[in-house]
Amino acid sequence: MRNVTKDNITDVFCGYMADDMAPRTREIMTSLVKHLHDFARDTNLTHDEWRAGIAFLEGCAAIESEDRHEFVLASDVLGLSSLVDMLHSKPEATSSSVLGPFHVSGAPPLAFGGDMKRHYGGPVLLAEGTVKDTDGQPIAGAELDIWQTAPNGMYASQDDEQDTFSFHGLMTVGNDGKYAFTTVKPVEYTVPSDGPVGDILRACGRHPWRPSHLHYIITAPGYKSLVTEIFPEDDPYLDQDTVFGVRDDLVMTYVEKPVSDFPDGLELSGKVAEETFLHVEFDVVLAASE
Repeated sequence: MRNVTKDNITDVFCGYMADDMAPRTREIMTSLVKHLHDFARDTNLTHDEWRAGIAFLEGCAAIESEDRHEFVLASDVLGLSSLVDMLHSKPEATSSSVLGPFHVSGAPPLAFGGDMKRHYGGPVLLAEGTVKDTDGQPIAGAELDIWQTAPNGMYASQDDEQDTFSFHGLMTVGNDGKYAFTTVKPVEYTVPSDGPVGDILRACGRHPWRPSHLHYIITAPGYKSLVTEIFPEDDPYLDQDTVFGVRDDLVMTYVEKPVSDFPDGLELSGKVAEETFLHVEFDVVLAASE
């Protein structure tokens, strides 16, 4: 095509695609380029603005590493990660929420009632619940991959003072579907803002704060895997999460209880030094695989 214009370039691009390309690839690429070209036309994008966009992508690539996933973070703060989650969440199951850029694979086993708090200071939190199907029946053998920040607001992969799997655990539930573990109360924290994503936030007049939360990945044979987070109802950033991860059904309540109510049979039984501990019950519902 010799006579390419600003009005026909989208159609020309689509005409260049091979007849035998995968249908889904054709659908995605056609829509992507159509929206990209429309964006440039609608905003009358300048060369300097185009170069700034390229510089943003190059900046993300420059600091991308095994422990720093700037492209994921960009997707998070632009709302794309959460939108994809919401598009594919099942209404009858627990809502999904963002994975985030700090998950570490290969977490060590965590027994029922095991402890992730260890030597760290801060309020003891006992989290427990049941993994169920959409009929309310327990799912035996479901696996929970659990992680969170330390009390300093940093994940293990961000912090040289923590070991690789600090505040990470992998728990397999029994026939009753129940899980329970102790940890330290999570804290709100800021996403990294010292890179290109931080530049985007500042340009938009936005803050980098996330409400405190626990991360779960729950898997079980025959069920759709769930990546989610749970948030306390009294967190100051609950209604302004910078990565748009909060859903109504993921908001829970920490209940303060006297240490005399701490259950027997858990790793921290008889070892809670404070007068009180925090308790939360949160059941997880998985949808069957399609």
